[in-house]
Amino acid sequence: MKHLGVLYEEHLLKNIEIYLRLVISALLGMFIGWDRSDKNKPAGLKPLRMFLCRARILRLVSIYSAEVFGSFNPNNRMDPMRLTAQIVSGLGFLGAGLIIKDGLQAKGLTSAAMIFFAGGVGIGIGAGFYGLVFASVLITFFWQK
Repeated sequence: MKHLGVLYEEHLLKNIEIYLRLVISALLGMFIGWDRSDKNKPAGLKPLRMFLCRARILRLVSIYSAEVFGSFNPNNRMDPMRLTAQIVSGLGFLGAGLIIKDGLQAKGLTSAAMIFFAGGVGIGIGAGFYGLVFASVLITFFWQK
């Protein structure tokens, strides 16, 4: 049986990591949105930060709710990826609404892709894949024309 102090430290560290995930994803969302706003493109600073933060919050909720509520009953099976799949579907729907066909050309593809990307960053940070997300953001923004 664990000592009460050890349990408190584990709980405290988990909470610190959750808040660290919130701060990291907010900063990355601001970075992604700043890039869009700087280029006078739609889906700038505020919307992208909000999409990213919402995806991160939902991902954290799905992970920790499966952990907490799944432990009450050993026969209860909770899948934390279900909510993540709904995030992806919702972002795809929003992105599709941004795409406008103008003759043979389509406009809004980059904005739609950035919303989808911001959601992926939020999901990744929410799940704790910091290295993967930072590498993705750096590659995305420094591999442009």
